[in-house]
Amino acid sequence: MLRRQIRERKEYLYRKSKEEQERLINERKQKVKQCLAENKPIPTELREEALELQKLGEYDTGGLNSLSNHQDDEYRWAGVEDPSLMVTTSHNPSVRLKEFAKELRLVFPNCQRINRGSYDLKQVIETCLAHKITDLLIVREHRGIPDGFDVCHLPYGPTAYFSLSNVVTRHDLPNVSPMSEAYPHLIFHNFSSKLGLRVKSILKYLFPVPKESSRRTMTFANTDDFISFRHHVYRKVDHKNIELSEVGPRFEMQIYRIRLGTIDQERIADVEWQSNSFLRTSRKRKILSNE
Repeated sequence: MLRRQIRERKEYLYRKSKEEQERLINERKQKVKQCLAENKPIPTELREEALELQKLGEYDTGGLNSLSNHQDDEYRWAGVEDPSLMVTTSHNPSVRLKEFAKELRLVFPNCQRINRGSYDLKQVIETCLAHKITDLLIVREHRGIPDGFDVCHLPYGPTAYFSLSNVVTRHDLPNVSPMSEAYPHLIFHNFSSKLGLRVKSILKYLFPVPKESSRRTMTFANTDDFISFRHHVYRKVDHKNIELSEVGPRFEMQIYRIRLGTIDQERIADVEWQSNSFLRTSRKRKILSNE
């Protein structure tokens, strides 16, 4: 089993290393094709290989991007097989963090919860791989208040790190509705930038494909790069109106780092995106949307 994981990991890293090379070749082909279509002179740096690039471009399908990237390889079984999730906490969790982890287990379908105990991240990852877990969720806290949410996709990544704020559990909501276990419909609002689409895919693939008759909805609404999570169920009052009831929990998330490896490979995994101090200098700049 260990040899197989090592071999699959090496094959994945090799495919990812070839991605940049294929992207550069595709850009050169598109430049040559555009120059020929507009009857413009070919750039000097492409004249020596222009004929070869033209021949390669003849076999490309128009209108479709035939290039595959590491993101396609990460979620190649999305929509085919239901995801299997595991949620745990940081070491020595408080009572409030335990309650929040229990509620997250009910929020995500096909999710299990384990006590962290004294296990380190490597042991947790090995346990998840042995039980064919596709995503590991870790919630963290500061002085008894949940303030961190890590999403690690298995077996190769990526790992997204979110900060949490304004966490309200089901115990704190008045007149809360019963928790449904049906697969929910997802609502994503204002994820239009490249990073926003990346975060959207990481969150979307935590949920299986729902049935059309499902009356459970989960909303991820982006406002000024803060992602508001809301959980509702609805019922039809008559043929025109519906009644919406909040189930909980509710919280705000903010992305601050995405790594291409798993959560136990922080020292060696490449950083795909990270929030830096200079990115927060302009209040008008949005990273999850183009608005």
